[in-house]
Amino acid sequence: MHRILLIDDDEQLGPPLATYFQRFELQLTHAFRPSDGLARLRAGSFDAAILDVMLPEMDGFELCRTIRKESDIPIVMLTARGEVMDRVVGLEIGADDYLPKPFEPRELVARLQTVLRRRRASLAPLHTAPDPTNGELRFEGLTLDPARRSVVREGQDIELTGTEFELLLLLAREPGKVFSRDDILNQLRGHEAELYTRAVDIVVSRLRKKLEPLDCIKTLRNAGYSLALRRVQP
Repeated sequence: MHRILLIDDDEQLGPPLATYFQRFELQLTHAFRPSDGLARLRAGSFDAAILDVMLPEMDGFELCRTIRKESDIPIVMLTARGEVMDRVVGLEIGADDYLPKPFEPRELVARLQTVLRRRRASLAPLHTAPDPTNGELRFEGLTLDPARRSVVREGQDIELTGTEFELLLLLAREPGKVFSRDDILNQLRGHEAELYTRAVDIVVSRLRKKLEPLDCIKTLRNAGYSLALRRVQP
């Protein structure tokens, strides 16, 4: 059973959600304050986190930044009134998905199942020809290890969020292939998720900054993105 941490100061939200989540083999733990939520994340083994934007002590954006400094756990943010700016900021700082309040519990479950499935897929062995380097993808200046979820850029380890890693892995599996924004959304977020093309641009922008000085993600106008690095043979 997957363990989910909800950080939301609404005391009435947790109990009915926890009961509903059990139908989908999700165990929900509710923390009312960011400090308590952070302590639980550091002490326990959770598979995903749900963060409200409006919180005491610190808002959900600052909480997301703090978590991202320590963990790549999938994060779904609950944004007030579905404001576009809330969604953009949440994605820019490392959230994996968002859901505007008020929301239907079934949609929240669907979003969680998507990020959990995406994480499992990224940890699964690649369905490609056997690789003597145990699945490593090696390029000039860049190495990806899907099994360890690690990325080395010019000899230096870099930290990526789950979404950033999965996007880079998607491009690296077929270097040179152009993936449209819709292709990327469908593969990384699931077909049931609402298409939000701006989200792809935000994640690509974050990823590019972390991969600097490598200039490896190319934008093809009105087409999409591709990885422009040469494979290195083991």
